[in-house]
Amino acid sequence: MMDQTGTIALFPLHAVLFPGGTLPLRVFERRYVDMVRNCLRADEPFGVVLIRAGAETGTAAEPEAIGTTARIQDFDRGDDGLLNILAVGEQRFRILDREVLPNALQRARMELLAEPDDEIPEKFHPLVALLREALHRTGVSDAQATAQLRDAAWVGYRLAEGLPLPPRIKQTLLELHTPCDRIARIAELLQQAEQLPVAH
Repeated sequence: MMDQTGTIALFPLHAVLFPGGTLPLRVFERRYVDMVRNCLRADEPFGVVLIRAGAETGTAAEPEAIGTTARIQDFDRGDDGLLNILAVGEQRFRILDREVLPNALQRARMELLAEPDDEIPEKFHPLVALLREALHRTGVSDAQATAQLRDAAWVGYRLAEGLPLPPRIKQTLLELHTPCDRIARIAELLQQAEQLPVAH
C-alpha cells in the first residue's frame, strides 16, 4: 500500500479505470515504455487519468484531477514489437500538482482518497441482482459473487465500468465521494434509460 500522499507517474487516456478493474494497454511511446520499466523495477503503480484536453500521444495532455492508481499485473512483447501490459486498478487519487518532464512524461504529487465502508440500501438491491447475473455469465461462482456483492464500493465500480457510458460520465462516477452516492447515480442513469426499475 502506498502512503496517503506521494508522487506518481501519470498515464493520461481517453478512458476511465476504476479500482478493481483491469486495463489492457499497448505501450509504444518511449516515455511510457520507460515508465513501465521503472514501475516494474520498483514495484510501484502508475496513475491512470482521463484526458480533459489533448491527445494520448505527443504533447503532454491535461488530465482530470482524480484518477486511479494502477499496478502492472502482466506484460509481454507482441509480435509487432510493442509492449503489452495488463494493469489492475487499486485506489482513487487526487492530483495536487504535476510537472512535465523533459521526455513529456508527467509526474504528479497526489493524495490517495479514502473509500467509506457503506452498506447498500435495500432500494438498490435490484442493481445488485443485475450485477450478480452478469457475474454468473462470466463464470464467477455463487460463493465468490456473494462475498463481492456485499462490498458497496466494489458493486458501484463494477456497474460503472460495465455500463455503456461515455468517459465523462464514468469520470463523474469515479469522483463521487461515497459508494452509495455512486450506486444512487447509476440507478438514476438506468432509470433515465428505462433499463431497470429501482424499488422505492
